[in-house]
Amino acid sequence: MAMTRYAGGGRAANYTKSGHIELGSSPAFPPDEGLVQIRVAYVGICGTDLHILHGHMDHRVNAPQPIGHEMSGTVEAVGAGVDSVRPGDTVTVMPLDWCGDCPACRAGHAHICHRLNFVGIETTGALQELWTVPASIVVPIPAGVSLQHAALVEPLAVASHDVRRSRLAAGETALVIGGGPIGQLIALVSAQVGAKVILAEPNADRRAFAARHGATVVDPIADDLGAIVSEHTSGAGADVVFEVAGVAATALDAVRHARTRGRVVMVAIHPQPVPIDLHRVFWRELELIGARVYEREDFDHAIELIRSGLVPADELISATVPLARTLEAFETLTTAQALKVLVDVQN
Repeated sequence: MAMTRYAGGGRAANYTKSGHIELGSSPAFPPDEGLVQIRVAYVGICGTDLHILHGHMDHRVNAPQPIGHEMSGTVEAVGAGVDSVRPGDTVTVMPLDWCGDCPACRAGHAHICHRLNFVGIETTGALQELWTVPASIVVPIPAGVSLQHAALVEPLAVASHDVRRSRLAAGETALVIGGGPIGQLIALVSAQVGAKVILAEPNADRRAFAARHGATVVDPIADDLGAIVSEHTSGAGADVVFEVAGVAATALDAVRHARTRGRVVMVAIHPQPVPIDLHRVFWRELELIGARVYEREDFDHAIELIRSGLVPADELISATVPLARTLEAFETLTTAQALKVLVDVQN
């Protein structure tokens, strides 16, 4: 899609090259037909943004450009023909722009379009004061949800999609391998489903967070994860295993800890092929499930979880920094204690 569909304006934090974020500015223009101009409030920094900063995604990013896709803001102006939102509305963005014509789109799976444009990577993102995007990807946020909390909707939608793909049900046991931001959100969503949650994570602070919210926590370095899973499932294994750590060893562990006919959900991105115990998959008739991004119903579910207070939104936000200190937000996210770091774009 054309970059002009995602025009910006005002101050912006631009990714320029590996390791560099530079502050710049550009003029703003009224939105064209079908577009919405958003005054961006907060932008969350995620693992994908870290990959961009480290230069690992230069083949997809048209530097220099603002990146960022976890966001909240208020509608500044709308183009002709837009009646889904109006100026002053609180919104977020579902940052997927699909072609509508590939086999995936025609089959009803547009979120994994073969030619998917991920907004904020292939096109200009939200780390700018004004951001213009197609009305079709703008998601209204209900009254009563703060702008800070609204910036959590996108990562929570990822977790909602992962859990929905798993078909996790009340009373089942979910093993979450990896307690980073997405792993913690998967644990929270799983608990809301009514599942028993075991979370394996080597970092003590992240284990403590999960334990405060009802999970049984395991240090996979010091403890025997297999024995603990067996103890909590009467020897059967977990009904669902979410692999969120993204290393070869945890991919192997995922199938080892699943019960007969259990489901293993591959959440983490493995950029290179990793070993999987296919004999175990065969022997126990396991299901391997891929889970990528989200659909609109996942956004709606995430919004409701936040609106109803069913997830601890304030606790999930580890730090907030002004736009001029965006690079600091990236650095803070790399600490094991941080879950979600927000950039306050208007300050």
